[in-house]
Amino acid sequence: MIRLVYALATLVVITFPARAEITIQELTTPAGINVWLVEENTLPFTALEIRFRGGTSLDRPDKRGAVNLMVGLLEEGSGDLDARAFAEARETLAVSFSFGAYDDVVTVSAQFLTENRDAATDLLHAALTEPRFDQSAIDRVRAQVMSHLSARVTDPNAIAGEAWDKMAYGDHPYGTYQSGTPESVASLTRDDLETALADAIALDRIYVAAVGDISAGDLSQLLDRLFDGLPAKGAPLPERAEFSLTGGTTVVPFDTPQSVAMFGQVGITREDPDFFAAFVLNEVLGGRSSNSRLMNEVREKRGLTYGIGTYLADADLSETIMGHFSSQNGSMAEAIQVVRAEWAKIAEDGITQDELTAAQTYLTGSYPLRFDGNATIANIMVSMQMEDLPTDYIATRNDQVMAVTLDDTKRVAARLYDPNALHFVVVGQPDGVVSN
Repeated sequence: MIRLVYALATLVVITFPARAEITIQELTTPAGINVWLVEENTLPFTALEIRFRGGTSLDRPDKRGAVNLMVGLLEEGSGDLDARAFAEARETLAVSFSFGAYDDVVTVSAQFLTENRDAATDLLHAALTEPRFDQSAIDRVRAQVMSHLSARVTDPNAIAGEAWDKMAYGDHPYGTYQSGTPESVASLTRDDLETALADAIALDRIYVAAVGDISAGDLSQLLDRLFDGLPAKGAPLPERAEFSLTGGTTVVPFDTPQSVAMFGQVGITREDPDFFAAFVLNEVLGGRSSNSRLMNEVREKRGLTYGIGTYLADADLSETIMGHFSSQNGSMAEAIQVVRAEWAKIAEDGITQDELTAAQTYLTGSYPLRFDGNATIANIMVSMQMEDLPTDYIATRNDQVMAVTLDDTKRVAARLYDPNALHFVVVGQPDGVVSN
């Protein structure tokens, strides 16, 4: 019966009306946990999103992959429950937990019915505070990570990403893959996982958002129970990662008929007053709509790729403008030339009024479509907290997009885009492309 109710709740929640007008309550629990809440009592269901800042960047020297492996083991048994018993308890309660490890953050997502709220809280509390790290579970999850790492060796996109990160960030944690290497992962011990847990899962780096059938008072009590026992402080966050790639091209030889290319340069911080102008500019150059300049010039006019896009990568410790595409070995040189020309063109001339209007229409019209479920809204809210945005950002974001003027875009394009700083990493055997 519980399974039936849960399935019904999920079905209804994912058809939640698209909207961008959301009332957020900002709370502080008796224990001092700050949380954002959207109370929605239509269904007896709550989505909880938790973030711990730091993520895999907190890996100790020579322990790359420790945070990732630790997070992979959080659902593999805790307290008195081994992996099988933990899974059975989760299924009996019809709760959903998921955990993730990324460069800047460890993520925890939980969804539970109101009738099982207390039991779900206890189970998640055990996962965060008493993971067992049984050797059998370590061996099983380690084997999964090793299989993933082995697959990356033959993936040109993965090779390009790792080459880019190494050249851009050197010895900083951003310079190596977050899941580690076969050698580093193979050497991790249970003690390393305990250290990673204490480093990454701590109260001084926590962000929380909840959406669903729960009052402010009940949520406060739940969170103080959930986080009871966590260490007050984790490991110090890494220093800022200075982007060290300059303009040019790096070719990584790889036997494939179709090369892949990553390209980019230094970007802009989320806090910069020019961020929204840069956001609109990126949409015109290589954003998500199918009418971007790069899609028109590289794909539609010349047929050099199936798809190409750019984005503003605003990591906690570094900012870049990034792009990606693939092309046949014989056409990669021409594709790179076209991208460079468009980079120089937008830097020199900016964009047109028609392009500005089209980008603003797309960006503001597509924004409400992101709010399509309780978990999605909770995820957006916790990300807003990490970016230090106010609770009314959802209501004002489109106004900020529309406030960008043509003069703003021309000024910011000249400031931001630098064709001489643009670097390409190409993995494959591209004709006529050499490292320089």
